[in-house]
Amino acid sequence: MTGPDDALSNGQTPKPLLSVLKGACPVVPPMWLMRQAGRYLPEYRALRAEKGGFLELVYDSAAAAEVTLQPLRRFGFDGAILFSDILIVPYAMGQDLWFEAGEGPRLAPILAETDLSALKPDFSRYEAVYETVRQVKAALDPDVTFLGFAGSPWTIATYMVAGQGSKDQGAARRMAYSQPEKFGAIIEAIVDATLVYLSGQIEAGVEAVQLFDSWAGSLAPLEFERWVIRPNRRIVERLKAIHPDIPVIGFPKGAGAKLADYAAGTGVDAVGVDETVDPHWANRVLPQGLPVQGNLDPLALIAGGKAVEEAVDNIRAAFAGRPHIFNLGHGILPDTPIDHVEALLSYVRAAGD
Repeated sequence: MTGPDDALSNGQTPKPLLSVLKGACPVVPPMWLMRQAGRYLPEYRALRAEKGGFLELVYDSAAAAEVTLQPLRRFGFDGAILFSDILIVPYAMGQDLWFEAGEGPRLAPILAETDLSALKPDFSRYEAVYETVRQVKAALDPDVTFLGFAGSPWTIATYMVAGQGSKDQGAARRMAYSQPEKFGAIIEAIVDATLVYLSGQIEAGVEAVQLFDSWAGSLAPLEFERWVIRPNRRIVERLKAIHPDIPVIGFPKGAGAKLADYAAGTGVDAVGVDETVDPHWANRVLPQGLPVQGNLDPLALIAGGKAVEEAVDNIRAAFAGRPHIFNLGHGILPDTPIDHVEALLSYVRAAGD
């Protein structure tokens, strides 16, 4: 990890979010929100309706770039998050992907008897996303840090095996126990495909990347070590060998008491903390100086007012003296009032006045 002085070594003012990922502790934490480019914005809903479907929007690079930039224009966040979807990776691995209206994404499920050799990777399916990155990069304010992302192997595998999201990730968990060699082959293929994807995003212009392990909380401790920590570590190590200066944020949602093991075992440069985690506890157990991101409850943001202010004060107090990126504990919800987001930004940034 580099220190804040390193960010100033070239004589230029560092980007606030990027400098925190490299160890700086500013008075006012930089801020972005997971899913900040999305359904709570009327301009997003209008563009989505015009394009007719989610995948059509992702694969129209100009439209996806516009969606990425929309929240920056409205709110002036310190970070831009690439607009895409975590299931682009299994799609590029050769799995059929489509979106059912009102139901969400669907994949052709990998069953116990499925021959994995039938999946024929086509990494050209990443190219439209890379073009989105290039277009955003050309239009982005120079003070804003551009974040790329991918889903972590365990979370991606849960969708690949079940063919869709599920409440308990039961299909993937069953396969992991009953067919560990087959499930391990799926995980390794995801690791390889994710490395290609993230490396391509970096080469196109992103300055940091986040690994989303949205379903990390569904695993028992030994399985967490096997299917969350180890695969993420392989991605981080291999990515750092190619792009040593690009920070990696790991977000193991639901990890709870396993959060410190995740941070130490994966080698990520920063850890995202979900809203169920006590930030004071996280500050105590995480490695000293490790940047953290989070962890306002998205429902508190919907409530607004005193609920948000109390939560912000608690989070800021917990992470005082530690590099901290202010964010939600998960994605912003579609019914979030825009004026509540504006008020949150004002309240967080008021500490610097």
